[in-house]
Amino acid sequence: MKVNDTVANVTRAAHDVGLAAWLGGVMFGKFAHNPSLEKISNHAERGSVSNAAWNGYNPINAAGLGAAALGWGAARLTETNPVRLSGPEKALPRAKDGLMAAAVVTGIANGVQGARLARQAPDGAVPVQTGTEPAADTPPQAARIQRRIAVLGNLNLASGVALVAVNAVLAQMNHSHPAKRRALTRSSSPEYESVRANPRRFAVIGDHAIETTEDIVERHPRYAVVEKHEDVADLAERSNPRRQGKRQSI
Repeated sequence: MKVNDTVANVTRAAHDVGLAAWLGGVMFGKFAHNPSLEKISNHAERGSVSNAAWNGYNPINAAGLGAAALGWGAARLTETNPVRLSGPEKALPRAKDGLMAAAVVTGIANGVQGARLARQAPDGAVPVQTGTEPAADTPPQAARIQRRIAVLGNLNLASGVALVAVNAVLAQMNHSHPAKRRALTRSSSPEYESVRANPRRFAVIGDHAIETTEDIVERHPRYAVVEKHEDVADLAERSNPRRQGKRQSI
């Protein structure tokens, strides 16, 4: 599948901005908002303020996490599809798959528990010590919900930090060690079709040709063009999906 530059850039930007909005909110909540509730003397008022604050940010939280998940899902169907990755490249995307799933599951569960907590008293005025710690006068059911929120919040935060770390490593790998045999799959011009007009020619990232079967014949800023040797030319021509007028991208 060939991906348009604009679509790829917008999707990646949505993923990164969404990840930042979600993780930033989670970290602010844990390390700033929740502890600062102790500055309010009345326990019930603490609960009311906490629930009001999270109800206001939860739509942004959900949108951010959703954008990050959808952006990564789109990437996995196209440019980070396992068939386009070399052996060493496959481990980190798999790890990111697991972390993204954990983030979504714990994020949804946390939101559900937060909504349950807010319903334990009118206007969300549940007596609490902090955002995740019950007070002595917190009703037992609300206290249990708060403890669940604390556990889920920690898991959600840990998955988010790990996601950012994996994202950074993936970006660095793509910059420092481009794939040796990944075809050019993104184009906003006819350049890719121009290369593949010759069934023996392929676009690859950087100068990574397979020396036993192909030679680099052209170099461009984003990719190089390789041409298959005579001994494998027949195979390349027979496997070309553009034969007999077919127009499929590979």
